[in-house]
Amino acid sequence: MEVMIQLYSIVSDPALMNGQPCLRGLRLSVRRVVEIAASYPDSADRAVEYPEIEDEDIRQALHFAAQYLPDEIVPLVDQGMGFGLRRKTG
Repeated sequence: MEVMIQLYSIVSDPALMNGQPCLRGLRLSVRRVVEIAASYPDSADRAVEYPEIEDEDIRQALHFAAQYLPDEIVPLVDQGMGFGLRRKTG
């Protein structure tokens, strides 16, 4: 059973940030919202810095990103200070 989630918080307007998917018409791209969610896992801390972002906005941005990321296997490699991603080049 596929669940359809409405992404009413995500908008794309060519006049705003070159049409990048953004949060409710704000100048916050989905990419930036996902970055903010990773940087501020505690919603109370996040609310201090970004009071305009609601928990539902974060959920929808994460869902949107998951839908549009390529479904590929990217191997982790030891980079001396831990593991990181290695993408194919060329």
